[in-house]
Amino acid sequence: MTDFADHIGLQVRFYDPLGIRHGFPTFPYRMAPDGLATRRQLRAAGLRPAGHDPVAQLLWRRGKRIAYLYRLDHAKPKRVATPAQREAIAKALLARRTCRVCGLVQPYYIPRRYGCCLDCHGGH
Repeated sequence: MTDFADHIGLQVRFYDPLGIRHGFPTFPYRMAPDGLATRRQLRAAGLRPAGHDPVAQLLWRRGKRIAYLYRLDHAKPKRVATPAQREAIAKALLARRTCRVCGLVQPYYIPRRYGCCLDCHGGH
């Protein structure tokens, strides 16, 4: 079976649906069973894990990369920020772009290590 799996490019060592070898149900990259999704996949579908823990994991790149899988039937719609929250976020982001020395709003976030824009710091 290993020769066949190597031939078609599967990572058999990451296929552990019962969690015996890895202690957690584990699947190779792109081999997740139906009904499970990663956080990115949930976000793309407008969903969130809703406080539920992951039920399985994906491993790839010799086990150096990992993605947790969540049940789709437990997922809930993403929350929408209120107008007041959006306004607070906009103010905070504006403050991160405003130089404390010259007071100009820059098109980039002011580096925290300088505390001022690159023009006031001397461009270093």
